[in-house]
Amino acid sequence: MTSTAGHDKGEIEMLTALRRDIHAHPELGFEELRTSGIVQKMLAEAGISVQTGLGKTGVVGTLKLGEGSRRIALRADMDALAMPEMAEDRAYKSTVSGKMHACGHDGHTVMLLGAARELARRKSFSGTVHFIFQPAEEGRGGARAMIEDGFFKQFPVDAVYGLHNMPGIATDSMAVVSGPQLASSDRWTVTFKGIGTHGAKPHLGRDAMTAAGQFLTALHTIVARRVDPLQPAVVSACAMEAGSFEALNVIPDLVKIGGTSRAYSAAVRDQLEKEIGALAEGSAKLYGIEAEYRYFRQMPPVVNDRDTTRRALAAAQAAFGIDKVMTEFPPSTAGDDFAMFSQEVPGAYVWLGNGPAVDGALHHNSRYDFNDDALASGVKFWTTLVEQELAA
Repeated sequence: MTSTAGHDKGEIEMLTALRRDIHAHPELGFEELRTSGIVQKMLAEAGISVQTGLGKTGVVGTLKLGEGSRRIALRADMDALAMPEMAEDRAYKSTVSGKMHACGHDGHTVMLLGAARELARRKSFSGTVHFIFQPAEEGRGGARAMIEDGFFKQFPVDAVYGLHNMPGIATDSMAVVSGPQLASSDRWTVTFKGIGTHGAKPHLGRDAMTAAGQFLTALHTIVARRVDPLQPAVVSACAMEAGSFEALNVIPDLVKIGGTSRAYSAAVRDQLEKEIGALAEGSAKLYGIEAEYRYFRQMPPVVNDRDTTRRALAAAQAAFGIDKVMTEFPPSTAGDDFAMFSQEVPGAYVWLGNGPAVDGALHHNSRYDFNDDALASGVKFWTTLVEQELAA
């Protein structure tokens, strides 16, 4: 269990209870009214300036001390996922059907709140820190919404930091690595437009189903044969709509396929968009039909700035010791719209241990839970980072 040394035991107990309360009351992206209300109240009680309304339910707390001119931002996400919680023996299990905190955003929110309160008490830095409590990280565009609502105009910063829990790493350990951390995350759809006909008379129509099958079979050759083997990439088909099981003698006019693509570089991201479209068009032409292709760019990759990562690494090593901080850790093909912040200013996205993955429950698993033993560690890292970055 993580030591609470340096932290008031009562404060950690309060943060633990708060984390479990938020876990029991999950809210989806842009619906975090209860959660953001808690954040606003606790920041204000600590004497921290509060700004609301950025990205609908987003909250920014600001603490400015001394004459220091450096300005940094720390970001936590607040939203839950649209999925049921299946753990039966959890006293603080989700009370909302079909919604749960399956990625640890409840823990992220509480750790940043705890750090904000600690820093407000200590008053041990000189400069400005903005605490970003972001809505809608899980694919609904919360970071973009906050930026479009004027985050960087209202809160200009020199650097931005993000933290995410990671099962499999001890709760008193971190991974802080320069370079790519998370992939770009984009969506695409292809609609094949044929001529429907009787299932027994396929020669009288133009079969969109066959074209779609050709497309699906060839789709994975993009990564296998078109992308440089030394460049990571993912293309996956994840949804398909066509025909009806109530009419199994009808070849449909339309077949719609959708999926995701991931990359770590802008060049490969561009290539994936082009190759999927070319494959869709070629498959359609092969069967004499049309294809409508749409590509939706959601978020760029998270690529850690070298100098900002060096600063985060120094804070992690000061907080936990050199032997507790990994400087090599494989990047993930998951995405995070923290990238929207870190493409505007230098950024670093770090991993905090969440302990063993109990029963194999990783992120987005219906039995996942944030490990409360990591709360003190998260607070310690954030406070150390601010005090080193904004040394009095």
